[in-house]
Amino acid sequence: MTKTGSPPAIRDVPIGLDERGTRAESDSLGELQVPAHHYWGAQTQRSLIHFNIGDDRMPKAVYHAYGYIKKAAAMVNARAGRLPQWKADLICRVADEVIAGDLDSEFPLYVWQTGSGTQSNMNVNEVISNRAIQLVGGRLGAKEPIHPNDHVNMGQSSNDTFITAMHLAALLAIDGHLLPAASRLREAADRNSRRWEHVVKIGRTHLEDATPLTVGQEWSGYAAQLQDAIEHLTATRSGLYRLAIGGTAVGTGLNAPPGFADEVAAKLAELTGHPFVSAANKFAAQASCDALVRVSSAVRALAVTLFKFANDMRWLGSGPRTGLHELRLPSNEPGSSIMPGKVNPTQAEAMLMVALQVMGDDTAVSLAGAEGNFELNAFRPIIINNVLHSVRILTDMMDHFRVYLVEGVQLDEETLKRNIERSIMMVTALSPVIGYDRAARIAHHALDENLTLKQAALDAGISETLFDQVVDPERLTRPGAADAASGTPAVRRK
Repeated sequence: MTKTGSPPAIRDVPIGLDERGTRAESDSLGELQVPAHHYWGAQTQRSLIHFNIGDDRMPKAVYHAYGYIKKAAAMVNARAGRLPQWKADLICRVADEVIAGDLDSEFPLYVWQTGSGTQSNMNVNEVISNRAIQLVGGRLGAKEPIHPNDHVNMGQSSNDTFITAMHLAALLAIDGHLLPAASRLREAADRNSRRWEHVVKIGRTHLEDATPLTVGQEWSGYAAQLQDAIEHLTATRSGLYRLAIGGTAVGTGLNAPPGFADEVAAKLAELTGHPFVSAANKFAAQASCDALVRVSSAVRALAVTLFKFANDMRWLGSGPRTGLHELRLPSNEPGSSIMPGKVNPTQAEAMLMVALQVMGDDTAVSLAGAEGNFELNAFRPIIINNVLHSVRILTDMMDHFRVYLVEGVQLDEETLKRNIERSIMMVTALSPVIGYDRAARIAHHALDENLTLKQAALDAGISETLFDQVVDPERLTRPGAADAASGTPAVRRK
């Protein structure tokens, strides 16, 4: 406040500090020197000292989510008269900078920190406080007129806000990136299915020759698997709508006024466009990370689907002379430093590795989710880091796989035709007409004598007319084709 009692004027000060050296900041343990060119305070600095472990930093998406939480809380507190409107406006202005990523350089903390996420919450509180102080011409570190705890953290605890930020960050990443990428890939697979709906090929079971299907039917399976995974993830991620905010330390709501939880959840819904609500049971919401465990499992299920898809592409594109080579995969880059002209299925290989990483991420999430004790799960940082990591790499990989493989893949129609001519398992179509045992003898005869199926059938006394009617590759891709083609009921078997 100014000497006249009016709110201080908010200046249009660009983000950034030109100071050199250090400045004094304080917390409940005392005073500490922090870099003068950063906005963070003592608790952030202590975390940097005590948890300087590896290169894994808390994902910026968590901080962007925190921006929404701090803004919503300030707006609710101001509307109830607990916080002067001008202070709320100041907090909201800086929170918008946090949401936009303009202050990303001020969030340096590592994943490996306190299991509650307290240090990241305080990192946000300190940065918003000092940036707000800068905007009104105050002294950084003075905690006036915006205090990191009393004002930015009003009505909140790390224990309810960090898990709330986890839910927001995961949902925004899934809805904004992962699900759209999965839908784009499914649509590309569906286009190929429709494109090749009448191209016949030989199917495979147990990696061995089987009966015919169309290439379009095979690709429809990939599209349907993706759609199933999308629907499962969409349904599962709805658990993230239930927020712990308002439970404060242990779920009782101590220091949060009546109605705070519902009002902040409603404000978050308004700000983000997602139907967030206050969790009915704050004790469950804060003591567990079950919603995120389930989401991680659904992301893993998507990775399992993608692994199968990519592995099939790798096998179907193998060759070009000594493999299956039913598909001509795009030549994106040279495949060997020693073998000239070699091209490898690199997008498929990358997808396989990403899928395995996602499976590993989920294993850690499930173990961490099981480790919550009493009123708090203290493994939150690794859970949100792994979930967001999986979402990010799977999103990027699906787009690369789609653009650089699925949308550019072509058929080797000569190989498909040759395989049909050499196939023995189309003898299955004869089985309803001549009986299983007789059909099996024909198949073994063809294989042992290196004959075509037709020649082996003729040798066994099957008429050419009957064979041509029944063993029609395109017709055999539809149910009931053999009996319909021959007009021969099963009772005529001999």
